[in-house]
Amino acid sequence: MKISTEVRSGVVIVSPKGNLMGAPETEDFRNVIKEHIQAGATKFIIDLKNVKWMNSLGLGALISAYTSVKNKEGVMVISNVSDKVKSVFMITQLIKVFQNYDNVDEAIAAIAPDAA
Repeated sequence: MKISTEVRSGVVIVSPKGNLMGAPETEDFRNVIKEHIQAGATKFIIDLKNVKWMNSLGLGALISAYTSVKNKEGVMVISNVSDKVKSVFMITQLIKVFQNYDNVDEAIAAIAPDAA
C-alpha cells in the first residue's frame, strides 16, 4: 500500500492506495495521521478513492485515527468511498460515525468553509 498526503486549505488529505487489510499498511496509515497531529494538524480527509478493499484491521486503523483526531479536538471525514468499501461501513454501522463526502472538494467545503 502506498499512502500519499497533501495539504489544501489547511486540511490534510490522506490518500491510501491499495488494500487496507493489516500490518504494515494499517500501522503506516496510523503513523501518517499521528505525524500530522504532532505537527499541529486538526482537519483530515481520508480519500478512499484508491482503496479497493478494507477488512476489520483497516476499519480499526480508521477508528484509531478518528479517535486520535477527535482527542485533539479535530475533525476527520472520508471521501470517495467505493460501493464495495461502503458496504463494509454500512454492515458495521460505521457509516453513522464517519461523515462521508462524494469527493475531496465537497469534504473541504464542509470542514474548512472559510477556505472557499
